[in-house]
Amino acid sequence: MSSSKQPLLIIVGYVWPEPNSSAAGYRMLSLIQLFIEQGWQVIFASAAEFSPHRFMLSTIGVSEHEISLNDSSFDEWISELAPDAVMFDRFMLEEQFGWRVEQACPAAIRILDMEDCHALRDARLRSFQRGVTVDVQALNSELAVREIAAIYRCDLTFVISEYEIQLLQQHYAVPANLLCYCPFLLSDTQPGTSPDFNQRQHFITIGNFRHAPNWQAVLWLQQDIWPRIRQALPEAELHIYGAYPPPKATALHNPRQGFLLKGWADDVAEVMQQARVCLAPLAYGAGLKGKLLDAMRFGTPSVTTDIGAEGMMADNGWPGLIANSSEAIAQAALALYQQPELWLQAQQSGFATLEVKFSQARHMARIWQQLSSIKQHLTQHRQHNFTGLMLKHHAFRSTKFMGQWIEAKTRLAALTQPD
Repeated sequence: MSSSKQPLLIIVGYVWPEPNSSAAGYRMLSLIQLFIEQGWQVIFASAAEFSPHRFMLSTIGVSEHEISLNDSSFDEWISELAPDAVMFDRFMLEEQFGWRVEQACPAAIRILDMEDCHALRDARLRSFQRGVTVDVQALNSELAVREIAAIYRCDLTFVISEYEIQLLQQHYAVPANLLCYCPFLLSDTQPGTSPDFNQRQHFITIGNFRHAPNWQAVLWLQQDIWPRIRQALPEAELHIYGAYPPPKATALHNPRQGFLLKGWADDVAEVMQQARVCLAPLAYGAGLKGKLLDAMRFGTPSVTTDIGAEGMMADNGWPGLIANSSEAIAQAALALYQQPELWLQAQQSGFATLEVKFSQARHMARIWQQLSSIKQHLTQHRQHNFTGLMLKHHAFRSTKFMGQWIEAKTRLAALTQPD
């Protein structure tokens, strides 16, 4: 994917990247760096408000551009730049801007980054709320129809989890050539110096409170899991970190019970390495879990559920323990906390997993070869995706006309506003 000039990638983002607040932000930053290392210029565009914890993209040479929804100024802006590729960081952005990109710069390869499979996360949430297992009807929701349609309309979709690659191919029958496995990408997987078992104390859980599975995990800990651990370890504390804690979360702060709401973590490495065990009792969700990646990176064994470990486990097993009931999670946490040999084995397993699963060097060539092949044969690639052509014809027309109607309505309202 090269030309005489520096190739340009424009990313249309749902929010400005917050790598220290969410796994999605961490992943987006790694994708940006992937393109930069291949010699690309990157511009990040978003209609979201600037957030307090956002990463300053200018520090890595990435330009920022504020855009508006349902506004043709986007068309003029992107047409003038004529990017080689455009990436949407969630399917809703493809719905909003995909037809504009196709119209303004049809030669640009269109990439969707799923972050995680929204349809799977939604199906698991609704099934959890009803107390039932996920079934075909839950997976075949309206949200799923929209998300899979966006995948077909794009030239390539980055999928973060091998489990979700399998789901997309086997359940939703998405062709393999439209999908690219792209997990968390670490440029350095070598373990640094890390405090040992005796230098650490207490438990940690961490996660952005705006993400529903994280809030549910805190509730589960507070209501059922932590009392069991605390009964066995009366001096132990659970340190709960995460961006944007709502009042209902801070209200759970209880020093007498060692249940401590800490809020935003300025330095994830520091707080993770102070803890002996990371707890991530996730009852639902999708994608890969940034908190569990951080636990591996900083040598902190973890206890999580099958949902938490999904897509992150190597052949050497989980770097900690997996359990799915309150009692089993509590017992697993106590075992890791009290057994130095088990703890050390889990820590070393985590370091090995980083190298096997998330080393950028292991994935770079494959990802780039697939992107390059599509770019080189873009017309042929699109002609072989008849479902995508069909969906673009119908969906883009309806979305385009809706967008133009909203824009016209907005302009009319502005003109008729009294002075």
